Amino acid sequence: MAEAKKTTTTEEKDDFRYIVRIVNTDIDGNKPTVVGLQSIKGVGKRVAEVIVRKAGVDRSVKIGSLDEAATDELTKLISSYSDYAPNWAINRQADYETGEDHHVVGVDLDMVLKDDINRLKMIRCYRGVRHESGHKVRGQRTRSNGRKGLTLGVSKNKNQPAPKKEA
Repeated sequence: MAEAKKTTTTEEKDDFRYIVRIVNTDIDGNKPTVVGLQSIKGVGKRVAEVIVRKAGVDRSVKIGSLDEAATDELTKLISSYSDYAPNWAINRQADYETGEDHHVVGVDLDMVLKDDINRLKMIRCYRGVRHESGHKVRGQRTRSNGRKGLTLGVSKNKNQPAPKKEA
């Protein structure tokens, strides 16, 4: 009995991948499937649970032990998440340019957010001006908090000549 367990663990190590690449993101193969998917930008707990359930993969299995077909299935389900997810669970509802609903993940999420902020800056709306000036954007109080990087403090000049004494 103990010998059978030892052989299965050595067999698992042969095809175990310590780094799994899904949606241009390196994922630690030692993490469970749900936790590993959460390391992709735009995929949180709820989205990861839905994707794993839809793929038919056990949520507690280490993601490095999945075969290539299962990881391809996960990649396909992540890229087509907006097709089967409810509208409220999508992170890009009614896109500004197309008007369609998309779920943006990975590096594309960073680019989309940067483009949105640049558009706000260009049209000179209140939020865009606040972004430009580095102030709080979402209505927070600014009287006592958010004072980073404004003052230099008091500095003493060490190279000043000594004052002359008059007799």
